[in-house]
Formats: sequence, C-alpha cells, structure tokens
Amino acid sequence: MTRASESSTVCSRRQILRATTSAVAALAAPSWLEKWQGPAPRKPFRDNFVHYNWHWFWDWGNGELGNNGVHALDVCRWGLGTGYPIRVDSAGGRYRYDDDQETPDTQVVSFKVDGGRTITWQGLSCNLPPETASRRADVIFYGEKGSLAILGSSYTVFDEAGKELRTHRGDGGEIIHTGNLLAAIRDGVSLASDIEEAHISTLMCHLGNISQRLGRSLHCDPTNGHIVDDAEAMKLWKRQYEPGWEPRV
Repeated sequence: MTRASESSTVCSRRQILRATTSAVAALAAPSWLEKWQGPAPRKPFRDNFVHYNWHWFWDWGNGELGNNGVHALDVCRWGLGTGYPIRVDSAGGRYRYDDDQETPDTQVVSFKVDGGRTITWQGLSCNLPPETASRRADVIFYGEKGSLAILGSSYTVFDEAGKELRTHRGDGGEIIHTGNLLAAIRDGVSLASDIEEAHISTLMCHLGNISQRLGRSLHCDPTNGHIVDDAEAMKLWKRQYEPGWEPRV
C-alpha cells in the first residue's frame, strides 16, 4: 500500500451485542442517585437508565458512535493526517427491538475529508458481521496497491487481491497512554493525543448524530467543523440544559 489516497473504511472500535433497554414505567429515583441527570433537562427516572443504558438516550449519551466509534475515527484521522470533515452523511435506526432506546443500533456514517478522501464508520449493536477472526479489524485503510488493517495495537498489510503480506504486533493499552499523560504533567513531554485533536474526533461523532437525527447531509466548514447554511442543524450544536446548569465561560 503506497498511500491511502482514495478512502479509509472504519469499523466500530468494539462491535458488541447489546440487549433491549426494556421500556419500563417511571418511578422514584433511589436516594443514592442524587443529581443523577447532571445538566440535562429533568425527566422522570426509569431504572433502565442505569448503570449503562444512559448511553442510548440523547439527553445523556450519544449512541455507539460516540461511545466506541470515536476511538476508531481518531485512529483513522491519525492515519490520514486529516482534520475536520467537509460533508457528513448518516443512515440507520433502532431496528432490532421495540423499546425506548433513542439512539441507533445500526448506523453507517460517511465523512468526506480533504483531498477527496472518505472515512466510513459502521456501528452494529445487535448483529455482528460474518467475519473470520483473522480478518476482523478496528480500522482498515484502503490505498492504491492494497490495504492496512489495524486491530488493537497490531496491523496487517494486504495486497490489492486481499493476500496477507505482513503483520506487526506492537505495545498498546491504557498503561502506555497513562504513562504519556503522567510524563506530560511531570516532564512537559507532548501528549500523544492533545485536546484539539481529541476535540476534532469527538466533534465528528456529534456531526454524525446530528445528520442521523435530521435525516440529511451536513456540509461543514473544514477550518472549524461548523455546520454551514443549516440553521436547524445548528440548533443541535449545543445541548439543552436544565435552567441554572448552563456553563458560563
């Protein structure tokens, strides 16, 4: 693979089978969950929100795209050396269960970036793809003469016919990231992923979800990621706050 000039296809960082949220009636929140809604507008408590399913409700979470997809998108941006997207398209929905989950269990998001290149993320929460263990990947870069598949801290290079050429396994995991953070605090070394880069990857998730919720494409300013010529979409640029909880900078 000489260069990833055409596209980069990104799979969900972790494709995990998730069960129904099992819609239940509202009830009183337990005493140990004081201020459990944080800055979100107040809604009646339901016990299917905790401890994990809050991810699948828009007031508190951002679905699988923001939950695990952000990690894959970050790696893809890193590999392509790209910044904010130019156009964002999302399709999908909540298909598997008839419950109160608000975020998609099936979602495909396409990000057009500089140089005519494309990043595509796919999230499947209720049906795993029929892939063999040797071909599963977190991120796949497709170039002119082959592809490069990343899985965890390892990568495998394939030619254009899909033949495996070589594999390399490196170090990874939270220990290395934690060490980098501590070294930055103690010794002033550069962070492996500084806050601006993390912001761009995170914003891509929000843009994908805005496109999903509105059911249309978004055109973005490549210098800052802002949505262009779409006042309705920009209403979702910030969250709704419970009165008194708005941040003041």
